[in-house]
Amino acid sequence: MDAPRFDKSKLPSRHVTEGPARAPHRSYYYAMGLSEAEIHQPFVGVATCWNEAAPCNIALNRQAQAVKLGVKQSLGTPREFTTITVTDGIAMGHEGMRSSLVSREAIADTVELTMRGHCYDALVGLAGCDKSLPGMMMAMVRLNVPSVFIYGGSILPGRFEGHDVTVQDLFEAVGQHQAGNFSDERLHRLEAVACPSAGACGGQFTANTMACVSEALGLALLNSSGAPAPYESRDQYGVASGAAVMNLLEKNIRARDIVTRKSLENAARVVACTGGSTNAGLHLPAIAHEAGIDFDLGDVCDIFRDTPYFVDLKPGGQYVAKDLFEAGGVPVVMKELARAGLLHLDCLTASGRTLGEELERIDGGPDGRVIHPVDKPLSKTGGVVGLKGNLAPEGAIVKIAGMSEDQLVFTGPARVFECEEDAFEAVKSRTYREGDVIVIRNEGPKGGPGMREMLSTTAALSGQGMGKKVALITDGRFSGATRGFCVGHVGPEAAMGGPIALLRDGDMITLNAITGEISVALDDAELERRRQEWAGPRGTNYTSGALWKYAQTVGATYLGAVTHPGARGESHVYADL
Repeated sequence: MDAPRFDKSKLPSRHVTEGPARAPHRSYYYAMGLSEAEIHQPFVGVATCWNEAAPCNIALNRQAQAVKLGVKQSLGTPREFTTITVTDGIAMGHEGMRSSLVSREAIADTVELTMRGHCYDALVGLAGCDKSLPGMMMAMVRLNVPSVFIYGGSILPGRFEGHDVTVQDLFEAVGQHQAGNFSDERLHRLEAVACPSAGACGGQFTANTMACVSEALGLALLNSSGAPAPYESRDQYGVASGAAVMNLLEKNIRARDIVTRKSLENAARVVACTGGSTNAGLHLPAIAHEAGIDFDLGDVCDIFRDTPYFVDLKPGGQYVAKDLFEAGGVPVVMKELARAGLLHLDCLTASGRTLGEELERIDGGPDGRVIHPVDKPLSKTGGVVGLKGNLAPEGAIVKIAGMSEDQLVFTGPARVFECEEDAFEAVKSRTYREGDVIVIRNEGPKGGPGMREMLSTTAALSGQGMGKKVALITDGRFSGATRGFCVGHVGPEAAMGGPIALLRDGDMITLNAITGEISVALDDAELERRRQEWAGPRGTNYTSGALWKYAQTVGATYLGAVTHPGARGESHVYADL
């Protein structure tokens, strides 16, 4: 008889399957139809964020079956479980959005608890919406087990009046409708066709940005994020991911062997060159935190600053995720970055090979339409840039993809709102002026609580034709679908007494995406005088429950808005217990 492929005496699942004392535990597995051989194989958690909340999650259950097949074929025993998802497209524009960022922590926490409680040896995680992707990757790095991530895939573009459309077009159509430029009937026709299939929002919004990140980090197999969710060809990546995690388990290659400072820098490059979501500036530091790596918003923005933007994707550009996939996907993008010497090619990937070895296996090059040559970029600096100054000492972030050079500097008077609802009402009633810098505060992780996204407000401005005529800053976040001079993550947030808390209507604010400046024309003495007069954080209605707990523990935005000490606070690693 051949020797077993895996030594269970060194794996977490030994605590539930090996020895006479575990007979009661084994009886549970027999009750679920497992054979004796399956019980004594490694246990692989197959975690999905499946639910019926939105199209981005609806295909994950089916895709998980392909992953399980790959695990079984490689002599592992898959154990499927689900966790929550809060889908931003449904939560956007109302109180439900406070749950979105909090759900990232809940996803990471619940995957950790399930893995710990049942002693699973490895993890394949499937996710389909904005916060579920980083949440799943955070859990992998926190547990530090052999791990493979797989994206559920993007939605197919809708077709309306001869053009491809996404949900972004609907949000902006609401603004046009409010301005009297879009009829009820036309709005109804658009909403009926904008989202024609399963899958996550089709532009380079947060979900697709973080899907690209998963490949660049090395946690996902190359090109696994590309095919749209309805394509049954995705199943081959599911099977391959299941087999890949067993290979990593055999070689004892763990999540923190893959997620390193270098691989995080690679991921930031991919975000920048694709004009990705500003939310990557929040999620990359959070993933780094789980590994004990110092990599904050400033580090991310340093990479954004010297990375060319050469992939033409919505919202700043013309194309959607399906188009990127058909042009060769993330591997071709990374080949271009490598050609310019902008990637660390010695990083390990989910295949067990280095990124350099993986890219050598990739054919194809830029098509000149979706993916431009790296030496002929759309702009010389990244599609996302960082700002810093006396208004944001801990930094802020803005997406500039699709903006012309003359739009990268904005100076105007502050128009201050204490929450998103107040700002949205002002936009709806058009009680703001061209040239204003709209300030939305008290929307940070602690003060919100939950750090809501402001897509309803920014999309309404764009729909009114004012997206380029005003600027907007907030201690909250922006959707990856946001466009225009919209600065998020202003830190410290208002609830922490940051300078944004001290602003008043009429204060002159300067935003400069060329030099990286965000400042208010007030000297230190005036800011200190106002700080002495500040009444303290605004109260909220969230004085119990999950949002209250989050507000008590969440840290600074520039560090990822995390809620625990991370790897630096560890006294043990789960995989070694």
